[in-house]
Amino acid sequence: MASLTAPPTSQTSETVVRVRGHDRSFGDTHVLHSIDLDIAPGEFVALLGRSGCGKSTLLRSLSHLDPTPAGEVEVSGRTSVAFQEPRLLPWRTVRDNVALALLNGPERKQRFELAEKTLAEVGLGDKLEAWPLQLSGGQAQRVSLARALVSNPALMLLDEPFSALDALTRIDMHQLVIDLWRRHSMAILIVTHDVDEAIALADRVLVMDGGRIAREWSIEPRRDNRAPSKPEIARIRAEMLAALGVQPTSANPNRTPLHNEGAA
Repeated sequence: MASLTAPPTSQTSETVVRVRGHDRSFGDTHVLHSIDLDIAPGEFVALLGRSGCGKSTLLRSLSHLDPTPAGEVEVSGRTSVAFQEPRLLPWRTVRDNVALALLNGPERKQRFELAEKTLAEVGLGDKLEAWPLQLSGGQAQRVSLARALVSNPALMLLDEPFSALDALTRIDMHQLVIDLWRRHSMAILIVTHDVDEAIALADRVLVMDGGRIAREWSIEPRRDNRAPSKPEIARIRAEMLAALGVQPTSANPNRTPLHNEGAA
């Protein structure tokens, strides 16, 4: 998806996202109810919730894909989105698909140079001239991430980007996202159904229920210290599952925590 530039706002640099009293209805169906949300620059936030709770609707408001009333949703800086489906144009090469996010930016040569550099960052420097149909599912999602990253966004929105991937590929993608996030210092909001994914990735996890943000957790341990067996992680996981109305299940005890945590 091409990057999206937010209109000028009055908010300060203390937040990249500021949502106040945001409501959204479709006909007689009230989807979002007076949402309040702040996201700080460089923060990684996960948004959990059952199907139909309003997660994707909120993401569409933040990405300006849907109109929002003045003053309810303010986003500072450039925003980009990666979806569950990579949404690559099959008649364009991998490099062309990434460069499309810069269509209204620099000249063609520079667009291609930036696309090539970003594809190298996601491990696809050797796939510049490949066609989307030649890619695996994980490779296609890497191209989608590169397309979202190439414009150097202040906020990257990820809408269940790994749910269609196998378990091992998902873990590789989690590590890639953390590496990119640390390298580029952008804020990320990921929408997911997966409690373990949220705990592995995020600084803060929100649970939506009935169009409202119902619960919130800060994940304090470093990402390289979030083993499922750690009592604090097990407690948080149990609380999240309860908030989602899901019967407790066992996490994979052999899952290796993410690394490259740095000094944070």
